[in-house]
Amino acid sequence: MSFSTRAADLLDSPFAMQLIASPTFVDRFDWLVDWLYPPRCRACAGRILGRDAEYFCATCWKQIQFVSHPLCTVCGRPFPDASGEDHPCGVCLTRTPHFVAARAWACYPREELEEHPLRQVVQKFKYGRKVSLGKPLGRLMARGCQEFLAACQVDLIVPVPLHRKRLRWRGFNQAVLLARQIARAYEIPIDIFLLERHKETTAQTQLSEEERRRNVRGAFALNPDRSVMGLKVLLVDDVYTSGATANECSRTLLRNGAEQVYVLTLARAVS
Repeated sequence: MSFSTRAADLLDSPFAMQLIASPTFVDRFDWLVDWLYPPRCRACAGRILGRDAEYFCATCWKQIQFVSHPLCTVCGRPFPDASGEDHPCGVCLTRTPHFVAARAWACYPREELEEHPLRQVVQKFKYGRKVSLGKPLGRLMARGCQEFLAACQVDLIVPVPLHRKRLRWRGFNQAVLLARQIARAYEIPIDIFLLERHKETTAQTQLSEEERRRNVRGAFALNPDRSVMGLKVLLVDDVYTSGATANECSRTLLRNGAEQVYVLTLARAVS
């Protein structure tokens, strides 16, 4: 079937009547492109249509658990009892983090759930070098954490940096790609060179919480050509696991004069 024939069929369809009534040309053009070349789900690669076409199909959406209340007012960990109120969790009461509050868009599934859509997408993004995922995932963060971002009123966005060797191996910093979408959506300045990871650390995945804290201790430093004096900073990363990395980055920022530090991640590990 030729392009002109498919286009003619489309214009004769009932969907076209809705498009004709639409006030924007962009809506019509986007619908036409999606009809001719249906986008694919970021997780399962199935074809999808609709407003969420750049994200996930309906089946994958159902498997993603969003971070919602009640939750820890500090680290953002969601509580299993949906009837309670927000309050600090036991971990944060025992060891108060350096940041004011941390939030995430969705819950990161346990390791045994390898086929989970969010796990698949994050793995593709970080280790499969699917740089194109940075834009849609960053938009999801911006859209899903509006309440938190509105309350923070930050002055500057800073992505968690990679060590230069890791950056050279991966080719990009996933936190930078996510942070750029947040900065663009809320028109907040971003500085991708403010924090430096001058100490090369081992992978955190197999370490205990205490080992993670020791592993990143002293790993970050402020760029000597930058200043955060008196600023409220939003730290952005992909996944919040133990909080060791976010906490050490926050400690570094506060030691160099930042007024407050908030943390935003795409996902948060839950037990």
